[in-house]
Amino acid sequence: MEPCWEPGDSGELEEPGWARPGGELGGRGLLALAVASGAAAWATWAVLLMPGFRRVPLRLQVPYQPSSPRQVANALALLRGRAGKTVDLGSGDGRLVLEAHKQGLRPALGYELNPWLLCLANYRAWKAGYHGKVSFLKKDLWKVNLSDCHNVIVFLAPSVKPPLATKLLAELPNDARVVAGRFPFPSWTPSSTLGQGLEQVWAYDMKEVRQETQGSTQESQV
Repeated sequence: MEPCWEPGDSGELEEPGWARPGGELGGRGLLALAVASGAAAWATWAVLLMPGFRRVPLRLQVPYQPSSPRQVANALALLRGRAGKTVDLGSGDGRLVLEAHKQGLRPALGYELNPWLLCLANYRAWKAGYHGKVSFLKKDLWKVNLSDCHNVIVFLAPSVKPPLATKLLAELPNDARVVAGRFPFPSWTPSSTLGQGLEQVWAYDMKEVRQETQGSTQESQV
């Protein structure tokens, strides 16, 4: 059916109010905007973030969330003055690894499954002039051996912390330090902490953690 116009109309269809500059965003406009935003978010997830999660059990999957400059600064402050191999478990875009190298923590490397984030991390390393000086490896953090690591950075979800604590206790040397961001290890007592709220980070010295764990085990057996 052809559209009808009342006498006096210009003969051109008028743009809806939400599409005109200065027009109000009506209900249909809001709905269209929401659908478009949702589609864009899904596309970003499907193309950029999903590939690294396909081989990881659901409860151990950790969505990518970049660390803020303050979180990075706090984490590296708790590693200041230390030496030895430094790793970031789930290194994302590589910013923590780059700062660790800049602070003198070498070798510095990150483990990340998502290929797009690995490309971004390598680009950031090249842009910073650290190409070939830091490493970003496509490896599952649950399958790598951490026995030669002296500094471990962990910005991961709370659900991951309990099984990761078991792995770290089994593999890390006594002089290793673990720095956790956003969420602490629930069963460990930190040696030190820095920051408040979402910017808070916690440091754990493995020798102290092991002594505490052994003490708790002995008490439970009595």
